[in-house]
Amino acid sequence: MSDRNRGDFILIFTVAVLVIAGVIMVFSASYYTALNTQGDPYYYLKRDIIWALLGSALMFVASKVSYKTYAHWSTMILGVAIVLLLLVFTPFGVSINGAQRWIGVGGFTIMPGELAKPAVAIFTAKFISADPERIKSFKNGVLPLLVVMGLVAALILKQPNMSTAVTVAGIMICVMMVGGMKIPHLAVLLGGGVGAGGLLMAIEPYRWKRFISFLDPFKDAQGAGFQVVQSLLALGSGGIFGVGIGKSIQKTLYLPEPMNDFIFAIIGEETGYLGCMFFIFLYTIFVWRGIHIAIKAKDLFGTLLAAGLTSMVAIQAVLNIAVVTSSMMPTGVALPFVSWGGNSLAISMGCAGILVNISKNSLRY
Repeated sequence: MSDRNRGDFILIFTVAVLVIAGVIMVFSASYYTALNTQGDPYYYLKRDIIWALLGSALMFVASKVSYKTYAHWSTMILGVAIVLLLLVFTPFGVSINGAQRWIGVGGFTIMPGELAKPAVAIFTAKFISADPERIKSFKNGVLPLLVVMGLVAALILKQPNMSTAVTVAGIMICVMMVGGMKIPHLAVLLGGGVGAGGLLMAIEPYRWKRFISFLDPFKDAQGAGFQVVQSLLALGSGGIFGVGIGKSIQKTLYLPEPMNDFIFAIIGEETGYLGCMFFIFLYTIFVWRGIHIAIKAKDLFGTLLAAGLTSMVAIQAVLNIAVVTSSMMPTGVALPFVSWGGNSLAISMGCAGILVNISKNSLRY
């Protein structure tokens, strides 16, 4: 059977390894937290397995549905994502730890910010591929996409969720770059982004406090820098080979919710530098195959969509690891395919399925 018929096996295998390793690490990282808060050490493990199975089904279905279908429904997909983002601020919205990022229906919650990521990738890919020349014009190409980016990012920032807003903007900019956006226009977007980031920190004291703590987390080790300090202690304790799976000290109620945004710290503590490099290697393989799929796609929409979905995973992985290693200011972002969080896992796997479908219909390689 040819690669064209079966899809990109390396990508499928890489995602499978990441998900399986993620389930193991979520169980290890969440054991004491689950026991302390839920009275059941297997609480997060059981739910993570269910979401992994759901994600696997979604990935399988997405790999069978022609990626060209999304082009026809791109505007509606974006519209649905925006409506869901608006519903967050209605009585359907669910607030957790001071952030209102979820919609609750019965006992089930949806995180619209996660749905917005593939939605903007699909819409941007369709917008550019429908008329490839207009992206070279700021007025006709860049500006309309900038309006969409601003609307979606503003709704996400209001939750507040700066990391997801940055990811959405990053996805759209990556697709625009691949689509042929001019360098001066890119410079304007990046400059505007830096200015907007500075403004957001100026008007929200907690963001500025996070920025200051990033520069020297040990200066306020019991306050704003607490999570980063505990993360660095975990990474440092792991050394080259780690202390062993299940033997982390920082997960014993020192590092808050270690199975979420800071799971990479537990990976570093339990599997060491080598374990961290293994995960980084897997993400590098994923990005390599995503770029390969984009290059070999039959049409411009396939190329741009593959670039957008690949950048979605890459941006989140880089942001997560940067936060955990104190290379940037703290902001909540999941480690793709690994962190606890059903919406993120299922949607990431669904996006991987779309990449597989593009590879199935690509030129021979």
